[in-house]
Amino acid sequence: MKPVEILLIEDNAGDAVLIRQIMADASVPVNLHIARDGEQALLMLANGGLAPDLVILDLNIPRIPGVSLLERWKNADTPVVVFSSSLNEAERERVLALGAREFVSKPTDLQAFIDAVSRIIQKWAVPEANGTSSCA
Repeated sequence: MKPVEILLIEDNAGDAVLIRQIMADASVPVNLHIARDGEQALLMLANGGLAPDLVILDLNIPRIPGVSLLERWKNADTPVVVFSSSLNEAERERVLALGAREFVSKPTDLQAFIDAVSRIIQKWAVPEANGTSSCA
């Protein structure tokens, strides 16, 4: 099985390490690419060297915030899932209007965090396995 290419845009090193570990234990092979800020993410996506199957985006990232990144990078073929601790309902509505496929609140409980990341992978990174389509 071909590995799933996932771009994680996350500035919190602890969250990035935990997500990498969760993906290492996933039921599908994953190549995880990490951008620490919005500017680095846009460079990775613009160079054409990275064509991810899924983008997981934290909103509160340096240089170019997550909402601005969604405004600048448009790719209807690649699902973007916002994984953020933001509780701002207007922000949630805005990112969905900008094309994010889902907004997942980042849990503070370790097991809930693991479960949330696992669900994101199952739902969006392996759509053929569960009968959903990543196309809008």
